[in-house]
Amino acid sequence: MSVTIDHEPLAAEKMGLRTIGQLLSHIQRDNRLVTNLLIDGQEPDLDCISTIRHSLLNSHTLFIETADPEIMALDALDEVEGQLRETDRSRADAVEMLQRGQKNKALEKLSGCFSTWQNAQESVLKVAQLLRINLEGVSVLGRPLTQLLGGFGEQLRQIKSALENRDFVTLSDILTYEANETSSQWRQAFDALRQIIQSP
Repeated sequence: MSVTIDHEPLAAEKMGLRTIGQLLSHIQRDNRLVTNLLIDGQEPDLDCISTIRHSLLNSHTLFIETADPEIMALDALDEVEGQLRETDRSRADAVEMLQRGQKNKALEKLSGCFSTWQNAQESVLKVAQLLRINLEGVSVLGRPLTQLLGGFGEQLRQIKSALENRDFVTLSDILTYEANETSSQWRQAFDALRQIIQSP
């Protein structure tokens, strides 16, 4: 039997850990998140995790990498916030192009924005899930963060509708006014989440 966690050997047997499940529970108690698990040099089929958890350690070689979930969450928020800043520039360029009548160029600029906006929404939900943060309890501008996410989803639908109807006046208005306000709300939402994550 050999157990290596973050490139350090672990005397699992001496600690009374007999199964893979006990080992994984031990890691979670230290507030670590398993990011990579190799059993006898192979990635396990996670669909069979309950069977794997019952496997005895003494017949396997385990290599485990972990991460601090709070650091992972903060890194994810920083990454998405950087992407949103880039998207703000692309959105502003798209508005300028729409005002000049360069509709195709504007639409090219906007195409990259959609995936970033959706990624931002997914990242917030995943961070909340990872750290068990109740988004109803996170206040942004005096409203629950869930309302902000709902409003953002509605704004994306309006943008999509304006594109489908080729209503470039409405599209320009949404991108100039509502989307600008939403960017500011995203920054405040990330700050609120960071405060929760970093609070002792």
